[in-house]
Amino acid sequence: MPDSAEELEQQIETLRAAVRQAMSAGDRPRARALRAELRTLEDAWDEAVESLAPEPEAVPTQRDGASILPLREQVHSALTLLSVPAAPKLIAQVYNACFGGDINSAKLTSLRRDEERSFRSAPFARPYYLCAALTADRLAPVRGLLAISTWPLDRRIIGPLSPRVDFLTAAVSIAEHIDRLPGIDHNAARLLWLFAENIPGAADGIGSAKPDTVIRAARAELLAHQPVDRSHREAAAARARTQLNDTDRLFGSHLRSVRTGTDS
Repeated sequence: MPDSAEELEQQIETLRAAVRQAMSAGDRPRARALRAELRTLEDAWDEAVESLAPEPEAVPTQRDGASILPLREQVHSALTLLSVPAAPKLIAQVYNACFGGDINSAKLTSLRRDEERSFRSAPFARPYYLCAALTADRLAPVRGLLAISTWPLDRRIIGPLSPRVDFLTAAVSIAEHIDRLPGIDHNAARLLWLFAENIPGAADGIGSAKPDTVIRAARAELLAHQPVDRSHREAAAARARTQLNDTDRLFGSHLRSVRTGTDS
């Protein structure tokens, strides 16, 4: 194994690209094996640079108000917490409430197009891309929803029941996150209520919601919808793997007009 940080970084980037390609191809056993090798290299890289790192200075945290992360990383953080495709407005609400940021959802409107252009110019050059959710029937991009390219393909498929399943899944993720916080501030409480008010049995009264109650109510409803939704998503994902190229698997298949013999 190479022992310099530079050599390790080169191998890490190569392995990350291999992991992304294996996941895009649906080869999960190979992806798991590559991830194990990747973790070993990353541990070695940590050791290689440890002696070079200066003493850390005080830096602002994400809850200090002004984020130090680029916009796409802020979106990535919010989507990772939600764990499902989401609209820009919800992404902004989640990041602002849970990470102390100040995202304006209007800034996210062109982000997916920028990511697609980047991928087309240099495929798999980045560790992840902010990509599209795909319709289960046509495998076309779902308007207004952002997802993460490293998610399993079936998680990015949107079938008839998926909007409700994703809402309930996100509710559980947000409630679990808020339950781990040392205290619930106004923004976090408001975000929790946005989910609770649309889930039967998730709150005792207007404006009152507790994380454990939201989790129980959301999981109870998920039991009714999740199995059917999963079967739709997995079937569509299987079609996408065979019918779409790498770009279309991330950003959707765009319908093209076909000229027929009757056209003048």
